[in-house]
Amino acid sequence: QDTLKKDPFSGHLFAFRGKKASILKVLFWDGNGLCLFTKRIDQGGFVWPVMAGYDGSITLTPAQLAMLIEGIDWRAPESVWKPAIAG
Repeated sequence: QDTLKKDPFSGHLFAFRGKKASILKVLFWDGNGLCLFTKRIDQGGFVWPVMAGYDGSITLTPAQLAMLIEGIDWRAPESVWKPAIAG
């Protein structure tokens, strides 16, 4: 609250990444309390957006947030998994 100068009770999601980019934490207010969602990725790392702005925060679209949580490089998404057989 003091560092980002944002209201944690506003309904916005606040995402933070660990130093090694293998851990993502999302903090949000659900109307009853603060919730913390944590995800560790086994291979690669979470691709972090470049921060443009003086306040140290950026706004992501819902699609960008979904790709960030899934560990997809949201700057250049591509499908790399293909099923071996159909059916």
